[in-house]
Amino acid sequence: MSDLVFYTMPISRGQIARWMLEEVGEPYETVLLDGESMKSPDYLAINPMGKVPAIRHKGIVVTETAAICTYLADAFPGAGLAPPPQDPRRGTYYRWLFFAAGPVENAIIAKALGLLAPPERKGMAGYGSFEDMTDTLEAAVSGPAFLCGDQFTAADVYVGAQIWWGVRLFNTLPDRPAFSAYIDRLEQRPAWQRARAIDQEASQKQEA
Repeated sequence: MSDLVFYTMPISRGQIARWMLEEVGEPYETVLLDGESMKSPDYLAINPMGKVPAIRHKGIVVTETAAICTYLADAFPGAGLAPPPQDPRRGTYYRWLFFAAGPVENAIIAKALGLLAPPERKGMAGYGSFEDMTDTLEAAVSGPAFLCGDQFTAADVYVGAQIWWGVRLFNTLPDRPAFSAYIDRLEQRPAWQRARAIDQEASQKQEA
């Protein structure tokens, strides 16, 4: 078995981790799961939540997509997917990674479920209001090529996937020019293209 094992379903947040693994460029083994096998005792020993994605690297299990992206960037520094610890951009990198994992995801899910905080109570929600979150996210991707300037990082993988899904797939984010321009840049990356092709082929095989 490989030192790096990836547990996923083709149509899931595992697509984000797949993209990150392709950016890292290290060999990995894929374990494809379905709704039934995700609840099996073997997989629940990996992730008791019975959700994907998850990775196991040299015996270390990591779940939660943002954590997987962050872990892989640090585990394989040669890929250049995170600013060095002493680089001032490290703060920007963490900021947007976890803004997407917290306020962005929470606001999108809350809106989809009709559970957004009422305006008079928005101070209690980490995302404030859906509009606050969207405007902040738009500002983050309106500047240089990537979130940390000219350097593409794991933050772009995670944030970019959230925006791509929200604008291009599920219509859970407004299609603003800054979002579309950012997505267009990300879609040019060979790793993104490889990951999409792998997951699309896996999805077709799983459905067959």
